[in-house]
Amino acid sequence: MHKVVQKKQLNSEICLLELEARDIALSARAGQFVVLRVDETGERFPLTLYSWDKEKGTIQVVCQAVGVSTKKLCALTKGASVLDVVGPLGRASDVCTSGKMICIGGGVGTAEAYPIAKAMKSAGCDVTVIIGARTKDLVICEKEIKEFCDKVYITTDDGSYGQKGFVTDVLKELLDKDEYDLIFAVGPVIMMKMVSEYTRPKKIKTLVSLNSIMIDGTGMCGGCRILYDGKPKFACVDGPEFDGHLVDFDDLERRGARYNDKEKKALKHYEGKCKIDKGG
Repeated sequence: MHKVVQKKQLNSEICLLELEARDIALSARAGQFVVLRVDETGERFPLTLYSWDKEKGTIQVVCQAVGVSTKKLCALTKGASVLDVVGPLGRASDVCTSGKMICIGGGVGTAEAYPIAKAMKSAGCDVTVIIGARTKDLVICEKEIKEFCDKVYITTDDGSYGQKGFVTDVLKELLDKDEYDLIFAVGPVIMMKMVSEYTRPKKIKTLVSLNSIMIDGTGMCGGCRILYDGKPKFACVDGPEFDGHLVDFDDLERRGARYNDKEKKALKHYEGKCKIDKGG
């Protein structure tokens, strides 16, 4: 059992929970994730490690209430317990110690981009962050990111906060003005696809963190299978970070849409609206 030592509601859909998990906190690194099961009747699902405290023996995760299990997790209060937390899982990020990077987070993916951007900045990189959300109320982690990064751009689909449009609009503006060594993106599949398609002709290294369907998180179930450079890979053990220029996003979209109504809506929302010049 893992006790909830802190619960914070970030907005109407997303919450942050701090859980007792000493063994995980001691070995966690940026880019890794955990698999949780709230109770005996619950399903297993993955969440990226938002932060961890080795001294306190706790980890923090950010969860969006979209299904039965995530709603059950977000309904927990301080003092409650989560039955199972397994981790840290996945390959940790390869943290660069120099160079210029842009870190992009879309929706709840901003919480997943946060530890990457922080680790890169702490290691010596020049980091710019782009945060995207549908509307102002769904923008998360802005304050926390601005504590270590002074180059932060906000976009909202409806223009209620920051720049109206998509993260790719700001990305295009930045790349037209300056040169960057690395782009990191995490969020809806269609967003990561558009980012990768824009950087491909420019030959800018682009990493994406894939949140495909997972069950066990150890490569046994095959649920998180992707096509990578034409070959099957498992997001849980081979990733979750991959070269965005080698990911078959069309296959990933089809697989995700079978299970995820949210991904279907995101795909429909972006298509037709997010037309971007792929030229160099």
